[in-house]
Amino acid sequence: MPRTTHQDASTTDLGFCPRSRIRQAAKRARYDREAVYRLIDDLKTGHLAFVENGEPRSIPITCWRDGDDLFVHTANKGRLARHLQAGHLVCISFAETQEWVMTKSAFHHSANYRSVVLYGRGEQVTDNAAFDAAFKAIINQLEAGRWDKVRPPNAQERKATVLIRIPIDEGSFKARTGGPNEDPEDMDLPVWHGTLPARGSHE
Repeated sequence: MPRTTHQDASTTDLGFCPRSRIRQAAKRARYDREAVYRLIDDLKTGHLAFVENGEPRSIPITCWRDGDDLFVHTANKGRLARHLQAGHLVCISFAETQEWVMTKSAFHHSANYRSVVLYGRGEQVTDNAAFDAAFKAIINQLEAGRWDKVRPPNAQERKATVLIRIPIDEGSFKARTGGPNEDPEDMDLPVWHGTLPARGSHE
């Protein structure tokens, strides 16, 4: 039975339903597109999860955004291509750890992070102009104006590639910022507390 998503009056917010609504630490949740889009644009690498033969699969994959659409590409005739071409539901997640939060107790150690979880169904891009436009978007995001300098895809490369467009309609953003949360009775412990940069952080 299809799930109904609930969306605020503002079109700047993503829709959500029971599967995509954040319940754990809900105060850290947001549903605005600005935060979601910023993380996708910064990382361009996500994990695409789906179910195959009753078993879970999760694949690291390059994902990029053009407008309100997410794009992924994969080899033609592969299992991921078949799943996406069939329009099955997928879940795509993005996450970045920015800092480790060090506390005076083992229990309260944490991380400052950004994360996005999206749900959607893909549609194959078969029109040549739309195919080129999607790849132009990612290449020019990596280096402005680069598309005009490189050779465009040829017929053989198009045939070997399945490009999928997934509308960004349902999902959530979650983040933590700030310093340690300590129990008052731990404050006198002679242990340093604070934040440490996470290796590979963008900030």
